Amino acid sequence: MTLEGRDLISIFDFSDQELEAVFTLADEMSQHTRGNLGLADGLIMCTLFYEPSTRTRLSFEAAMQRLGGGVISVADAGATSVAKGETIADTVRIVESYADLIVIRNPYDGSAKVAADFAGVPVINAGDGTHEHPTQTLLDLYTIRRAKGKLKDLSVALVGDLRYGRTVHSLAFGLARLGAKITLISPPGLEMPAHLLARLESEFRCRPEQYRSLTEIVPLPRGRRPNKQQAWAEEVLSQFEVFYMTRVQKERFDTEALYQQATAAYGEVPEALRRARTDALVMHPLPRVEEIPQDFDRDPRALYFRQAAYGLPVRMALVAALLGRRTTRVRKARPGDYKPAPRHEVDFRKLSPVRCPNPRCVTNHETYLAPQFNFLPYAPGLIACAYCEHETPVPVGVEALG
Repeated sequence: MTLEGRDLISIFDFSDQELEAVFTLADEMSQHTRGNLGLADGLIMCTLFYEPSTRTRLSFEAAMQRLGGGVISVADAGATSVAKGETIADTVRIVESYADLIVIRNPYDGSAKVAADFAGVPVINAGDGTHEHPTQTLLDLYTIRRAKGKLKDLSVALVGDLRYGRTVHSLAFGLARLGAKITLISPPGLEMPAHLLARLESEFRCRPEQYRSLTEIVPLPRGRRPNKQQAWAEEVLSQFEVFYMTRVQKERFDTEALYQQATAAYGEVPEALRRARTDALVMHPLPRVEEIPQDFDRDPRALYFRQAAYGLPVRMALVAALLGRRTTRVRKARPGDYKPAPRHEVDFRKLSPVRCPNPRCVTNHETYLAPQFNFLPYAPGLIACAYCEHETPVPVGVEALG
């Protein structure tokens, strides 16, 4: 089995065995993060970024250059034909004439799928709106694996903006697939979307505990007697082996007041982290704002800068595998392993005027795209957009198609 020529749009595009193969290859690449391996001589990557990025874009470009290939880059879509109204479909069909691999970041949910559908070269999703960020998940899982030696049965707290945070959407599924135990901690209004929770439960039997904030599980200051609730909270806090912090994304809020309301619950987060178990890991996809104070960087539990550094060998491994420049040894499947399964995408254009109700969905911005939906085996009355996975009721009269 090989990954050559494949796209990576979602964490669901790779089987469990393929994820492990990428991690094994990343172990090899971690010995070659300086110099030039010469594996990608004569090949070119295009980083097509419609949104700002530091770590993701630079680490992809560094990965390609460390492999010996070249890079062409769009870091400001406003300075390209996109500003004149050019579609994603047209852009990638032009770019594939210049490059052997496309890495795309776009603010619309489901946009990476559009790029993959129209491009004739491999496409990697570097973040599509609030939907997914699968390569961040690869490096996050790899970081935990390197630090803890395993993923199965680890207790992981996902903290912060779980509604709009695409990193935690992909990561939750990766953790559930590989057997970790997940707890969700988010301010009111920023909880994990219901359709993601439904899929976690239906496909991976994962029903995470949910809390409003870490302040709920911080004990009283010294000198005050804890009650039963606070003693229980201390016990819960001590169980987490990994804290995955995320920022509340200001750019997703319409007003400053709503943003301030969402961040209000996080004043006690630094105290909670300091009270965590001594062998806990504190991770963050970065950039951080106020979730983790600067002085915590010296704490041995702070792993976020090492986590960011692992983006280089992981993306080197992924690029080398998709370009066919390094063979990936994939073990045989074992009972319980996840394997990607094709979904039955139905084009409703001729059946109903239904469109995806998600205003961030790419189909509501690039209207040449036909609305397509997947029937959900775990929710017979719902369909999920084939691009952004937002769920909506099955249109009247077409239930029989499912």
